Amino acid sequence: MNTQHISKILFAITVCSLIFMTSCNKKKETMENTNPEKNTPNVLMETWTGSYGGTPAFDKMSISDIKPALEKGMELNLEDIDAITNNSETPTFDNTIIPLEKSGQELSRVFTYYGILSSNMSSPEFRKIQKEMAPELSDFRSKISQNEVLFQRIKAVYDNAQKQPLEADQQRVVQLTYEQFAMNGAELDPEKKKRYAEINKELSELYTNFSNNILADEEGYTTYLTKDQLGGLSEPLIKAYAKAATDKGQEGKYAITNTRSSMDPFLKYSTERELREKVWKNYYSRGDNGDDKDNNDNIAKILKLRKERVGLLGYNNFADWRLQNRMAKNPENAMTLMNAVWPAAIGRVKEEVADMQSVANTNKDNITILPWDYRYYAEKVRKKKYDLDSDEVKQYLQLGKLREAMFFVAGELFNYKFTPVTEGSVPVFHEDVNVWEVNDKTSGEHIGLWYLDPFARTGKRSGAWATTYRSHTTFDGKKTVLASNNSNFVKPAPGEPVLVSWDDAETFFHEFGHALHFFSSEVRYPTLNGGVRDYTEFQSQLLERWLATDKVIDNYLVHYKTGEPMPKELINKVKKAATFNQGFATTEYLASALMDMKFHLADPSGLDVDKFERETLTALNMPKELVMRHRTPHFGHVFSGEGYATAYYGYMWADVLTSDAAEAFAEAPGGFYDKELASKLVKYLFAPRNAIDPAEAYRLFRGRDAKIEALMKDRGFPVTAN
Repeated sequence: MNTQHISKILFAITVCSLIFMTSCNKKKETMENTNPEKNTPNVLMETWTGSYGGTPAFDKMSISDIKPALEKGMELNLEDIDAITNNSETPTFDNTIIPLEKSGQELSRVFTYYGILSSNMSSPEFRKIQKEMAPELSDFRSKISQNEVLFQRIKAVYDNAQKQPLEADQQRVVQLTYEQFAMNGAELDPEKKKRYAEINKELSELYTNFSNNILADEEGYTTYLTKDQLGGLSEPLIKAYAKAATDKGQEGKYAITNTRSSMDPFLKYSTERELREKVWKNYYSRGDNGDDKDNNDNIAKILKLRKERVGLLGYNNFADWRLQNRMAKNPENAMTLMNAVWPAAIGRVKEEVADMQSVANTNKDNITILPWDYRYYAEKVRKKKYDLDSDEVKQYLQLGKLREAMFFVAGELFNYKFTPVTEGSVPVFHEDVNVWEVNDKTSGEHIGLWYLDPFARTGKRSGAWATTYRSHTTFDGKKTVLASNNSNFVKPAPGEPVLVSWDDAETFFHEFGHALHFFSSEVRYPTLNGGVRDYTEFQSQLLERWLATDKVIDNYLVHYKTGEPMPKELINKVKKAATFNQGFATTEYLASALMDMKFHLADPSGLDVDKFERETLTALNMPKELVMRHRTPHFGHVFSGEGYATAYYGYMWADVLTSDAAEAFAEAPGGFYDKELASKLVKYLFAPRNAIDPAEAYRLFRGRDAKIEALMKDRGFPVTAN
């Protein structure tokens, strides 16, 4: 298990986060990968074969192979660690760090399949195994993170490197590896190490419970409509809801599933207020229904254990521990940024609500705007203020054309060409998944494969994300990239196009930005493919800006029936309305980010989670007309693992960088397709990954640090010089 993997394990602590691990290098010839129960080869552990440097055998994976593969993989990984610690030679980069980078290849391959079964194709059978294996995996992680001999070897290499620096990228690998172990208890005394490991085991079980509870509530609550309840909905949306109902055995009805992609358009367009309220409550009550899937008790325990664990390391709270190696450095800096934007955001919400209430009053609707009304009346205000109908815009946003647009942007900025692979030549885990080969347009060099899994289905977690099955490295032979984008668009009826909102189109570009970050990697060692949480969202957020460029609009945003490009008049309306509803968008996000931080700065003893959420939001003057984007009981970013814990603010931190960098492109001679600036973008902001400090990387690109003013202007908020 290389140290990128160790980083993911030690920081994320959760099995769910392991889906983001990259797969490693060549398999040890002497190892015999067998299923101890069947005494036959376990496909989940086998070296990937076939074209493109080998690919996962997704078509052969079986849930029954998961447990024995994990157990054998952990055993082999620990043997790799023993080989390092049993080395009697003086610790060096070559005999300690390099084998650590190579370790755990078999287990890494298993985790690739595990991640698919966890996030893309979960089932009750798999969740049972997941729950059973969580404590075993935690014990395994502790055996590595608390291995005293291993840490002393790493520390010796680190100490020597302070006196006699290694090559720049090797120096950073050593630094990151040492910090990862030190931050996770490697220097504790035996008694504290024991308690640290116990806490991690308890947390791993809580994270698994939290995630499975959310998924259960997403699967367990569906709103079925009849034909007379479809007022306001477009024909393509109606057909999609009809298909969702048919898939659930309810032919002749229309199903609103309990996911954002299904809920959001219904709240935006449906004229049925009582049904809007029902759908809204189903969605925002996930994990908070007072039943056996309620997550409030899980959250209270998680917060208490996190504080106790970092207390063993001498930290006052989880946030201080977590942010020390982020761009923000400490919670005070993160809070300063959020507090600078919050007043403007809630101030804009008041203006938006006043506009919506005016429309409702004019229409004699006899209502007071409540959360399930916000999206619906915002659309009416948008049409009144800007003569812009979101449903009209959707007619020009076809998923397939958006994919082509992303390929075009990747070609212009990164010189990449995307070509569909021959059907059946690369195994996939579901019929909805398609694969493209990525090559350099000029040289023809093979860069990697891009997998796309676009549609929602039972067993797939909500939202959109990107992951890698294999990352670029060169230290042990060049490895090409296997990257995946995963979305939850509502699958259309046969023969119908997938039409998406402008926000969903931006999200599609966003996640593709992560994939481009994977493909552009030029690092030598696996550890350097890791990222800094409040920086890694920057590259993907920046790519969203190309959606609104003229070259994309003119060539790819065409009407799904006529094929005609989006009219200039409509384009101008979209651009003019760019800052519309920013009060809602910014406030719902920031409320989640602020709550994340405040939960981890509070004393968790005897904490009533629901009460703390209510009282904290009240103290923040949270507008009553909307809620947090992720209410605490289903805030998977923060409580199904630790990747975003006290780090959800990172989206806004990254957005400051994004706005500032976009301003540079807007001012460049060639605009967003300026070749010189695009070259700097790839060279300094994408290719290095975590090989250099993110702040330094940004300064190399921009010539200075980013400024918040660009963000405020982008959102249409008042700008105060800072």
